[in-house]
Amino acid sequence: MTRIVCISDTHERHREMTPPDGDILIHAGDWTYVGDPSAVADFLDWFASQPHKHKVFIAGNHEVTLDPDMSETYTARRFGMVGDFQKLREIVSSTEGVHYLLDRQIEIEGLKIYGSPWQPAFGGWGFNRKRGSDISKAWALIPTDTDILITHGPAYGQGDMLDTTERVGCVNLLQEIQDRVRPRVHVFGHIHHSYGITSDYVTTYINASSCGEDYQIRNAPIVYDL
Repeated sequence: MTRIVCISDTHERHREMTPPDGDILIHAGDWTYVGDPSAVADFLDWFASQPHKHKVFIAGNHEVTLDPDMSETYTARRFGMVGDFQKLREIVSSTEGVHYLLDRQIEIEGLKIYGSPWQPAFGGWGFNRKRGSDISKAWALIPTDTDILITHGPAYGQGDMLDTTERVGCVNLLQEIQDRVRPRVHVFGHIHHSYGITSDYVTTYINASSCGEDYQIRNAPIVYDL
């Protein structure tokens, strides 16, 4: 048995948390507000120091400085940040003691884990793809032997309901999960309102959003045994 501990959307409040023991600690993105280099460094220091044997994480839409498709000019204009973001991305991907997944798969404890930060277009934030054929290209990269899938946003109908009752998950992601990949677990966040676990009887869907709508830590890490 492998115990996974799932968190997401901590938004620079990670030091207010003490994740429970487990074999694999997973963070499904949005660990900063806007990817400020100092906030990135603080998160990496905290995450790498956690006692779990394996630490796996992806970026979310708030980690704008890590999006390789987002120009530094736009980032500076909208978010007021300047710097060598290419160097920052290299630091994140090479930090010892943690595994940063950007459209790639690793194997841990006999489990194949794939992580991808993309989401249906959401304002002018990071890692946006248009719904339909554009975002489908990202999901087509998910290997069919994936046991644990980590994305920042949800699939349609699974942990994706806003407080307005509107569902905003990705239909294309749901199709890939149910028709082709069929992972044992899908870990995500993004929609703070829909924290919790759902299932389609093949895949267990874990919305691990730690912050509530007020961006305060409201939800406990979700522990799941495989």
